[in-house]
Amino acid sequence: MGFNGSMYNSFRIFECRPDCYQTWYQQANLYRDRGYYLEALISYEKALEYYPHDYRSWYKRGRVLEVLGHYTEANQSYQKASEYYPRDYWIWYDQGYVNLKYLKNYDQAIICFNHALSIDADDYWATYRLGDIWRLLADYSTAIAYYDEALTIRPGDYWATYRLGDVFHLWGKLTDALHYYNMASQIKPGDYWAGFQQAIIREQLEQNEE
Repeated sequence: MGFNGSMYNSFRIFECRPDCYQTWYQQANLYRDRGYYLEALISYEKALEYYPHDYRSWYKRGRVLEVLGHYTEANQSYQKASEYYPRDYWIWYDQGYVNLKYLKNYDQAIICFNHALSIDADDYWATYRLGDIWRLLADYSTAIAYYDEALTIRPGDYWATYRLGDVFHLWGKLTDALHYYNMASQIKPGDYWAGFQQAIIREQLEQNEE
């Protein structure tokens, strides 16, 4: 793998200070910003050899591992970061997302998103993700409460509205589902999925002409 001139020059500091946490950390950031994820991972790990309690390196190491598809290791890195600095919103949110999206560990995801909300109580995304979890767990009334709260934070949001349609559809409340899919179509005119879901429900309701 070749380096351009600016990247080569950025490494010259190692010639005089090869055992410095800060240079390894800065090097890792440079690699990550330029898409050299394996090299970034090695550099974050070298930084952590010198400063093992640095939450920033643990967090960014987790981000790199997530990009590389190593989700269990990413989760472990986020956990370390949260141990050393539990008041960072993004550490908890990203840990929650990995548990929700990739590891399907919904109990841990709930804990993480609730921690995120303890830091930022009006955050749309952590609220929305909790709605997703309870929808997947088939606790529809709890999912609705979170999606409604998300819409309180961000009125007129397409995704929370669309997911309310999904919840009512899964719950078998077709008229309510149709209402929210129609609202989603109004928010995002011409959206394929909202229109498709409306067609399915109207077929189930035997409203074939509509």
